[in-house]
Amino acid sequence: MIEAEGLTKRYGTKLAVDHVSFRVEPGQVTGFLGPNGAGKSTTMRMIVGLDRPTAGHVEVNGKPYAQHHAPMHEVGSLLEAKAVHTGRNARNHLRALAATHGLPGKRVDEVIEMTGLAAVAKKRVGGFSLGMGQRLGIAVAMLGDPRTLILDEPVNGLDPEGVKWVRTMVRYLADEGRTVFLSSHLMSEMAITADQLIVIGRGRIITSGPVQEVIDRTSGTSVTVRSPQAAQLAERLAGEDVAITVIEPGHLAVRGLEAAQVGEVAAREGLVLHELTPVRASLEEAFMTLTADDVEFHSASGSPHASHATEGAQA
Repeated sequence: MIEAEGLTKRYGTKLAVDHVSFRVEPGQVTGFLGPNGAGKSTTMRMIVGLDRPTAGHVEVNGKPYAQHHAPMHEVGSLLEAKAVHTGRNARNHLRALAATHGLPGKRVDEVIEMTGLAAVAKKRVGGFSLGMGQRLGIAVAMLGDPRTLILDEPVNGLDPEGVKWVRTMVRYLADEGRTVFLSSHLMSEMAITADQLIVIGRGRIITSGPVQEVIDRTSGTSVTVRSPQAAQLAERLAGEDVAITVIEPGHLAVRGLEAAQVGEVAAREGLVLHELTPVRASLEEAFMTLTADDVEFHSASGSPHASHATEGAQA
């Protein structure tokens, strides 16, 4: 479990994380979402003691990270995959970490096999592709067989097979009762993988909750209706909290009513329906709505000199 209370981090005049409080429960995959510069990476670094909070505190499995006697058994993290000695091969890098933390040598072989690194285990890390570097970072995170896993953009640079492997792995770990906390820019993948979401913007928690609940709360649902009597149906459906958009003649998009309610009105009025389909917003649509006012950089539409969110912005 991860518990943060009033967690705050200031870099000079920049308030990177602003009094955030949240809980990440075991047995679930919790997604951490936010635009560049929102405070995701800074929050994750404070969890594992790489940055000291300006105020507030955070505990992992009941203690601050620094107070655990065997931290790699408690927390495995992937925060910067390139933070390795590039002259070492993958196996020796893992062996050095295992020896430093009193872990058995056989565990190195286990994580190499687990992460698909067997074919490149004797190659120098400096020659690794981005995807292989990510796999090595995940192998390091898993080395201590931790109760809690913190992964910052774990699928960055992975091919579709690698992305699916990460999804399967984190779901398996959560099903074992472990705490899994991860960030990702792949909204479609997060929608499949995560059980819970925490959304942060400009250093503050915007919303949190189960994935579908966050989507529905943010974007709501709509109903696609096709009928040769669409105009009459629209009149019957009209109400204070109902929004009806005419997509084209005979085709309506209805917000504020469930599909069953639309069907009942049509049946009661004797109106013919050719289609009645509930439509849920995607996580990406909900994310864009939630964070529209919280991105640090906006592109100027249509301008060749548009400014874009910088990859190196403090996250």
